[in-house]
Amino acid sequence: MNDRPTAAPASFQAIGAGNLAVVTGAASGIGLAAARAFAAAHMRVCLIDREGEALDAAVNAIEGAQSYAVDVADRSAVAELAQKITGALGPVSVLMNNAGVGSGGDVFANPDAWAEVLGVNLLGVLNGVQSFVPAMAAGNRPGLVINTGSKQGITQPPGNTAYNVSKAGVKALTEGLAHTLREQTGSRVSAHLLIPGFTYTGMTARRLPEQPPGAWTPEQVVELMMARLAQGDFYILCPDNETTPEQDAKRVAWAAGDLTENRPALSRWHPDWQAAFALYMAA
Repeated sequence: MNDRPTAAPASFQAIGAGNLAVVTGAASGIGLAAARAFAAAHMRVCLIDREGEALDAAVNAIEGAQSYAVDVADRSAVAELAQKITGALGPVSVLMNNAGVGSGGDVFANPDAWAEVLGVNLLGVLNGVQSFVPAMAAGNRPGLVINTGSKQGITQPPGNTAYNVSKAGVKALTEGLAHTLREQTGSRVSAHLLIPGFTYTGMTARRLPEQPPGAWTPEQVVELMMARLAQGDFYILCPDNETTPEQDAKRVAWAAGDLTENRPALSRWHPDWQAAFALYMAA
């Protein structure tokens, strides 16, 4: 039985009036929706993304927000930015490492595409963590670290292995971070893994010009994220309009069963196991 706390955990108090939130990948999609939610909670908000019109439009849409253009894959640039932000604005209460790219391809895809996906999706998260979180842990204030993962980093659907690897790495990184912060701060600062479902973002819009009926909006993802943070959940696994939480749970359990039952890799998509998977999901 998964008992829920009766009150928000101490770290959730990081979302408070006057506190500072830093969001990467904030020019659009889930990052922008999160920045708006933090601003609605009367927080001071810093939007980080690559330079461009989208970042300019995003910061202009949030009263009092500040924007900083940086490539999160550039470790030294992120470290310098962290010093700049904390020096000018004070300690960070909420860090959301959300920046991501969706290209990449299969194992034999262009190495440059692999380098970009891993650089942004995985090392970008690591750079954000290593640049901002030590000061959060060393302080005496509640803090939240939210890293955006993906279901693809758990169930590993074939087709875009580079993306899957990057998001599997984010899952492992965030799990390790959560343990370290629990040991160092007694959960005064906590880490959380956001796992969106099918969400209509700018990344999705490049291949789908209109929002499909099955997709959630970024605002729906962030609304669930805020509610689950208040409960103290580490894994924030989001459904969508075509996948229920029960279906998600069964798919994740099946993926884990490939290892425990010694099935072929990615058996869900293996011709010898597809019928068994269909029966399992229908049961």
